[in-house]
Amino acid sequence: MEAESPVLPPDSAEARRYNRIRRWLGIAEFALSLALLVVLVITGWTGWLRDLAYQGAFQSYALAVFLYTVMLVVIGKILGLGMDYYSFRLEHRYRLSNQKLRGWIWDEVKGLLVSAVLAAALVELLYFIIRQFSQHWWILAWLGFLGVVVLMAQLAPVILFPIFYKFEPLQDEDLKLRLVRLGERAGTRVRGVYKWRLSEKSKKANAALTGLGNTRRIILADTLLDNYSADEVEAVLAHELGHHVHKHILKSIGVQAGVTLVGFWAANWVLRYAVDRWHKFPALYDFANLPLIVLIFAVLSFLLMPALNALSRFNERQADRYAFENIASVAPFISSMNKLAEQNLSERTPSRWVEWWFHSHPAVARRVAAAESWEKQAASG
Repeated sequence: MEAESPVLPPDSAEARRYNRIRRWLGIAEFALSLALLVVLVITGWTGWLRDLAYQGAFQSYALAVFLYTVMLVVIGKILGLGMDYYSFRLEHRYRLSNQKLRGWIWDEVKGLLVSAVLAAALVELLYFIIRQFSQHWWILAWLGFLGVVVLMAQLAPVILFPIFYKFEPLQDEDLKLRLVRLGERAGTRVRGVYKWRLSEKSKKANAALTGLGNTRRIILADTLLDNYSADEVEAVLAHELGHHVHKHILKSIGVQAGVTLVGFWAANWVLRYAVDRWHKFPALYDFANLPLIVLIFAVLSFLLMPALNALSRFNERQADRYAFENIASVAPFISSMNKLAEQNLSERTPSRWVEWWFHSHPAVARRVAAAESWEKQAASG
């Protein structure tokens, strides 16, 4: 049974205003992306972009797919650039960012290049499968997607993260040994503990257990290391290790596999309808139908968001419980949660519907209440 929220001071007007703006900004970004996909399909502009890509690729199908995908990524980036810049300014307005404008622009350029390369590679694979195995393409594409998810989970800490952030081995040997032993008690072999130089860009704090197999590592933001005690850092990491103990990564991949299987099945049905009855595209492998595929997944993700967030909050509560059971006292957990909420300008007590729809983590007030309830039960038991 979920613990009652403790009596806490109400969130500041600043915190509520910041989070409300962030929510509306996220909604606006999603609506803009959705509108772009709908317009491309309904107006037929996607066909015009396909023809343009073919001209630039000298009628080479594979090269045309690449050019078309890059054009879509660039168009999406240009349309969303205003909101991206507003988000950058918002973080400064609320004193949550250290990043200079030049650094932000460089990150945007790197993000665009990485997105274009990854998207192009995935789309090339998708349409190769559609072209070669048109009857059962959606099953093979689904299997390929699962392989990519696992591969990216393994490679992200050593390839993608360093593109945007700097990491260095943790120099505090006592803390490092303490955290490695905590990982060993959780049954995971940590390949390294790294200091994440987040302060170059943000004043927020964070920590994570990332990677799979040989790339599994602990990353701790310098904003966390500089402002939290060793006990508090251990409490934060104990929560992250709780995800490992409860196999949340594998379970999440399983859930994602189920969702994407439905998505690819729906995409196959809609594409065949668009080709055979709507006559919107001349063939299944016409890559001008890519916006339609993306639109299907976007709508499916939107509809399932409350359920997926509810599952995520359940996982977070399990990870919290593991932390309670594996640290000497819940006091550092409680203090770290409150400090993180203050440092990251999070809402401790969001409204029920906001938490239900938008939050992948339980409200801070509920997490603190659960810790206090566990402590009382442990003391009485």
